[in-house]
Amino acid sequence: SGVCHSVPVSEIISVREEEEENGSRQRDDGSWKKIREREGKDCRQAFTVLYVERCRQHRWRCAEVTFTCSDEAFLLLLLLLFVSTASRPKHLLVYINPYGGKRQGKRIYEQKVAPLFTQAGISTSVIVTEYANHARDHLKMEAELKKFDGVVCVGGDGMFSEIIHGLIWRTQIDCGVDPNSPEEALSPCSLRIGIIPAGSTDCICFASVGTNDPVTSALHIIVGDSQPLDVCSVHHNNMFLRYSVSLLGYGFYGDVLSDSERKRWMGPARYDFSGLKMFLTHHYYEGTVSYLPAKGIIGTPRDATRCRSGQICLFSFVFHPESSGEWRTIRGKFLAINAASMSCACPRSPKGLSPAAHLADGTTDLILVRKCSRFNFLRHLLRHTSKDDQFDLTFIEVHRVRRFRFMPRHCQSDSDLELDLHENSKRQIFSQICKDHPACGCAPAYSSWNCDGEILTHTGIDVRVHGQLIKLFARGIEELPVFEDLSNPCAI
Repeated sequence: SGVCHSVPVSEIISVREEEEENGSRQRDDGSWKKIREREGKDCRQAFTVLYVERCRQHRWRCAEVTFTCSDEAFLLLLLLLFVSTASRPKHLLVYINPYGGKRQGKRIYEQKVAPLFTQAGISTSVIVTEYANHARDHLKMEAELKKFDGVVCVGGDGMFSEIIHGLIWRTQIDCGVDPNSPEEALSPCSLRIGIIPAGSTDCICFASVGTNDPVTSALHIIVGDSQPLDVCSVHHNNMFLRYSVSLLGYGFYGDVLSDSERKRWMGPARYDFSGLKMFLTHHYYEGTVSYLPAKGIIGTPRDATRCRSGQICLFSFVFHPESSGEWRTIRGKFLAINAASMSCACPRSPKGLSPAAHLADGTTDLILVRKCSRFNFLRHLLRHTSKDDQFDLTFIEVHRVRRFRFMPRHCQSDSDLELDLHENSKRQIFSQICKDHPACGCAPAYSSWNCDGEILTHTGIDVRVHGQLIKLFARGIEELPVFEDLSNPCAI
């Protein structure tokens, strides 16, 4: 056709031979037969290349082009393809959540993802989960992980959380590490994790790929991309609570989650309703935050540099012993205490809660929102979508840290740290009218922690960042010019 197709060999999905029958080309059944097209003395080969084509808004699609060439060129292509596929998965363990989001997980996998895996020659073992934490428990106890090159979850952020909890816990037990000790350095997981977005929120997928598109995610898995990701461990005393990869939120975001959990019948609209309700109640909480600043890194939470593909964090993860740092302490009244281990970007907030946070630099951005008026708090919330510097407000503090602890003011003993969620929920009423609620006792003494969309059962916590503990089948968000130059979409 005279059209030049140029793509990296690493982004070729598969090569399929074409068969000639009665002068017309027929697609081969994938069995790699030796089909020849004789033109005089030349022996020529017809084959179709399936490759990655970039579309707008960070989406990938599978495209194809058919070539005719000599046997030697064909064999050279196969050799290059073989070399480039060394890091690609061949056997995957797939967990599908059939209940998450709009209950479309099974359909999305079967119609959009499974055919691509088949074309790429990837075998799968599929488990459709039947109850909460099914995937986590299976990974912890039963899965024969040595048989697989990666684990794939089809669902939302809750499903991804199940996967990392099972996989990280299993890795620590196999390596002889005590997950309950907050002082232990955790062992990195060897298996990569793929995310096929099919939930009501897909924050991790959006922040690591740039879009919540299942086909794009499937293609990143097929080409064998690898993106390290930091993980925070959350402990109370010497007891492990949860792992977090995106947001830990106390105060506003914890209250929103607690309230929305009682309104699940509303569907995704419950988040908007609970958010408005908690904004109007305007609760604040007293406590002490201690943190260990991240030293020896480049960049701050307020710089303009974003985490982008190919930089595996430009401010690359370098280990600095915690003992070399000096703990700092802040006491006060807070509307919100947030720790963002990634930008927490999503379609509603394209820049996220902390736009300059990085996926794999071994830190988290600690954001403290002190007591302020409703109007000022609204200014803070609106800046998630409208301003370059979201922290340029007098009542906001932000610190890049490797570890932090929180203790609510009114705790008198360890037993007070455990939340009575039932009593707490009865006190979080919509009738907040007084100016200083602790004086009149009309508001709860404690909030709850929102840990990646799950409520923690303790308020006093110790959070430690474990740099690059897991790896995703992703490559980070690519720069927009790669996608916007679509006059020649195949820069191969």
